[in-house]
Amino acid sequence: MKFETERLIISEITLEDAPFIVELYNDKDYIHFIRDKNVRTIEDAKKNIQETFIDIYKKQDFGYYKVLLKSNNTPIGTSGLMKRDGLVYVDIGFAYLKEYRGKGYAYEATKRILDFAIDELKMSPIAAITTQENISSSNLLERMGFIHERNLFIPNDPEELRLFMYY
Repeated sequence: MKFETERLIISEITLEDAPFIVELYNDKDYIHFIRDKNVRTIEDAKKNIQETFIDIYKKQDFGYYKVLLKSNNTPIGTSGLMKRDGLVYVDIGFAYLKEYRGKGYAYEATKRILDFAIDELKMSPIAAITTQENISSSNLLERMGFIHERNLFIPNDPEELRLFMYY
């Protein structure tokens, strides 16, 4: 699976992406707004990539993808789709390294993934969740046309989350 936008390449995450995953997962905002996945080493990352990305790609027609700058193939974040426990609909999400936030990359990549979900996978509606404090992600979702429906709790997460829906 590979997508392109004006500035980005979006493709499946592979075991070779382990150094990038270590960097992303240990970003302080990732840990704060998403969670600490305790991925500290390349070996931890390879195990996580196999279970979280590669195995999921084999089971379904979607997942989370790495996002690279077209200009130099630098990995800058992830955007993708997930079937999450506690949500009726497939969830869209994103995470970007700090130096690439606020430049429109998350919007550009996630919009392309949203179009793929609706046009090619025929998914509708699409859900998205954020923490209460993650105002930047909430604003991005609203800019994409998502509507804040309500707050909720999902299994294995003690924090009350904001549920957004795209119809």
